[in-house]
Amino acid sequence: MNKTELLKRFGKNVKIERIKKDMTQEQLAEKLEVSRTYLASVECGNENMSLGKILEVAQVLNINIEKLLKFADD
Repeated sequence: MNKTELLKRFGKNVKIERIKKDMTQEQLAEKLEVSRTYLASVECGNENMSLGKILEVAQVLNINIEKLLKFADD
């Protein structure tokens, strides 16, 4: 797996978990204190997110961080 693939898979995980929580990009971005465009870029795999911010995403979505960092094809 290369960096591009890793970012795309991570972004997909964020999007899936956000949708499961019935949140818009705008709502999640506001809670994370980031712009909606930044969050959209993360979800598309175009932007790298820090580990600290990944932890915040997990906390805001009330999920285990491992759900965001799972990259296996199941």
